[in-house]
Amino acid sequence: MKYLLPILLVLSAPARAETMVASYYGSESGSRTANGERFNQHGMTAAHKTLPFGTKLRVCRDGCVTVRINDRGPFIRGRHIDLSKGAAAAIGLTRVGVGRVEVSKE
Repeated sequence: MKYLLPILLVLSAPARAETMVASYYGSESGSRTANGERFNQHGMTAAHKTLPFGTKLRVCRDGCVTVRINDRGPFIRGRHIDLSKGAAAAIGLTRVGVGRVEVSKE
């Protein structure tokens, strides 16, 4: 006799935006990130302390950009996410260096 397992559909609610303090980095271009790939300062990537590698985030300030987590950091107290220089430039963060951004999962 075959058993039929019930199928449970899990519908996730839309991700809610969270305010975070962001900074950016770019001078490490060419070195390896925590997930093993080469860092490209012009790419749309970011570092976060705990999110799984490959997580895609929508980051907004003066415009929005989608980044992929591929590194660990930031390691400066009070900062939550480090953007690649390319991602930071796309949202106007390079003018100030550090600032508040709205972040939500893609």
